[in-house]
Amino acid sequence: MEHREAIGRHRRVIAAGVVGNVLEWYDFSIYGFFAVQIGATFFGGDDRLTQVLAVFSVFAVGYLARPLGGIAIGYVGDRVGRSAALTVSIGGMIVATLGMGLVPGQASIGVAAPILLTLLRILQGLAVGGESAIANVFMVENAPPGRRALASAINGAGYAVGIQLASLTALACASLLTPAELQEWGWRIPFWLSLIVATAGFWLRRTLKDLPQPTGEHPSPLAEVLRHHLPLVLRIAGLTAFAAVGFQAAFIYIAEWLQAVANASPADTFAVTSVSMLLVTPVSLLFGWWADSIGRRGLLMASAALGLIGAIPFFMLMQAGSVYLGQAGFVLALSIQFGVQGALMVETTPAAIRCTALAIGNNIGWSILGGLTPLAAVWLSARTGDALAPAWLVASAAAVTLATLLVTPETLKREK
Repeated sequence: MEHREAIGRHRRVIAAGVVGNVLEWYDFSIYGFFAVQIGATFFGGDDRLTQVLAVFSVFAVGYLARPLGGIAIGYVGDRVGRSAALTVSIGGMIVATLGMGLVPGQASIGVAAPILLTLLRILQGLAVGGESAIANVFMVENAPPGRRALASAINGAGYAVGIQLASLTALACASLLTPAELQEWGWRIPFWLSLIVATAGFWLRRTLKDLPQPTGEHPSPLAEVLRHHLPLVLRIAGLTAFAAVGFQAAFIYIAEWLQAVANASPADTFAVTSVSMLLVTPVSLLFGWWADSIGRRGLLMASAALGLIGAIPFFMLMQAGSVYLGQAGFVLALSIQFGVQGALMVETTPAAIRCTALAIGNNIGWSILGGLTPLAAVWLSARTGDALAPAWLVASAAAVTLATLLVTPETLKREK
């Protein structure tokens, strides 16, 4: 009986932890995949470059709002409990997602359209500010003995599942609808569909009150982090740099890049990302399982080194037409990050300030570095005329992560 209850508890933990990541990256990916259509809907004019820059500027604003959300939701996680923080997060996502699928375009309400879009992106950024970090904390803390990295990998696989669902949904819309229908209303369908997952996730997380809820002893986790743990926060940000920038450049911005550089159709670009995300999930789980046996640090260093050395060749392969081969390199390098990184970060962070410190550190990497990546890639490519500008961004981020790992200890044997 106790064994059966334990299995049921672990299943609930896995589902509750993963569902937010799936929803988060589904919504963010849909926005990136339909950048062209969203740009034409909310930002008038005939200049495609201006529209895309505007869309990715709003994309970046949503990311820049995440640190504030991370601080607030991290406080809830450290002072009230992990499941309470996760419930608040997914509730905010539901409101933002519904609004983004319903707000009229510029042709209907004028300048109010881009303003509302920006406000909804800010709300979405605030809601998911602590989602990834706190879900990872929740999963690792409730993992069976000797399975922390695998638990973190399952949480990390939520990224891939979310993008996979987004890519398949986008592919279906692009394949079944005409370009005019896709532009006029078809791009909204994926946002509406995400409400099914969001509502189920909200209900699931509200059922977790019977689980142990670790909370910190500090009245202000934020003050404690700022006074005594800033080097830790910066180290967490450095660890996330490659995953954040690589993810945005190779799996999100790549849809726009392939259409602009390789003249690929929307359906073709969504097919590429669908295949990539289909592979990321099993590969990240494999390396998460392996990290519980051989350790975290060595695998992550090998991954960052591959990103540093391979980013430019991988993009060159895609530019030359070998899109799937170039994507395979990024699938391997980034899957290791998604599968192993989370456990290392949780195990190197004190439990009392774990949610707050990880939320801030993760958001420096994912919000500032990752969130600005598509905008920076578009701007750099336009300024320099170099189609490989995104690859240089990825290689630089991989170098940061590799340098950070050199000063990060191995945590395989840690128990708390």
